[in-house]
Amino acid sequence: MQKKQIEAPDNTAVRVALWRALHLEVDAPPHVFVDKIGLQLAAPMEDWRGRPDMDPKGTSLFRASIVARARFIEDLVVEQTGHGVSQYVILGAGLDTFAQRRPEIASGLRIFEVDPPGPQAWKQRRLSELGFGVRSFLRFVPVNFEAGDAWWEALVAAGFDAGQPAVVASTGVSMYLTRDAIAATLRQVAALAPGSTLAMTFLLPLALMAPEVRPGFQMAEKGARASGTPFISFFTPAEMLALAREAGFKEVRHVPATTLARRYFAGRTDGLRPPNDSEELLVATT
Repeated sequence: MQKKQIEAPDNTAVRVALWRALHLEVDAPPHVFVDKIGLQLAAPMEDWRGRPDMDPKGTSLFRASIVARARFIEDLVVEQTGHGVSQYVILGAGLDTFAQRRPEIASGLRIFEVDPPGPQAWKQRRLSELGFGVRSFLRFVPVNFEAGDAWWEALVAAGFDAGQPAVVASTGVSMYLTRDAIAATLRQVAALAPGSTLAMTFLLPLALMAPEVRPGFQMAEKGARASGTPFISFFTPAEMLALAREAGFKEVRHVPATTLARRYFAGRTDGLRPPNDSEELLVATT
């Protein structure tokens, strides 16, 4: 029998978990998103707060964007469970901790985390080491996207019911995929049972990004390229909405960062808020 390959999650997944943790440490309450488990999973070196990409002031815009999108997705899942949806698919799950943090909601769902097999095996091991284990409602779906594995077949094999509606989330993933791959994913999700919802983040073209975030994204793009996972796809909101309509969704809408800022950051006096015109959200329903 071939042993399951164990490899650590990529730098992006770890950075997201650490930014969530940093939000609780350096940003004043009320906190937009509370995740203490991601830091436990990542188990970084003790000096992680001294990393350049963890500078509280220099990363505030990106930190706010990360916690805003996480809060939006979680609110969407909770809302949809209230409408009877019982399946939640996370494409590119990374160090997502919904199943561990929100058992009162998660236990009423079947949650499918789709990610490469190596990092998934690593995550399962860490969950066991931390005493969380893997609850019956959580299904790991190993898919090697770079090798062209078909995530849909793997999802069904893991117990996904194509005849029942689902929430499908994909955050921080689209920039690494080709336009054709994104269109194929949109078509697959658009074919799900009526009442299904997709929430997907996408990056604006660099030239359209707000000036204050361009340097940070240029550095991120440079780092991604150096690690062999370059940013490939960027979309204007109109382009993303058109792609979703062509895929067959019944309703599509663009959720800009300004909407997240009004919803989750209103009244703050510390200036924390996600940047305008950088990473945006597509919400589409079948």
